[in-house]
Amino acid sequence: MARKELTWRGLTAEEVAKLDLKQFMELAPSRARRSLKRGFSEAQKKLVRRLESKESEIKTHCRDMVILPSMVGKTLKIYNGKEFVPVMITLEMLGGRLGEY
Repeated sequence: MARKELTWRGLTAEEVAKLDLKQFMELAPSRARRSLKRGFSEAQKKLVRRLESKESEIKTHCRDMVILPSMVGKTLKIYNGKEFVPVMITLEMLGGRLGEY
């Protein structure tokens, strides 16, 4: 039996990885779309830069950051108020917030 490929909004993981921010906003849920339209805070900009720099271990307090296609496949350590919890970002998480997981 053939394995069904995982998709998000009808797009495969490779197609989602190629999306730019504007294309992603069109497909994202309304809450995430409104947040992205307002722009990133300074802490969120810093997190995006760290993700682009290919750092191996990224710790963050930005629980309100929207999960972007560039984050898929990476493990972030998110602060829950007591400790940093490692979270592996998957395709199903796109459009959600880091604090939800």
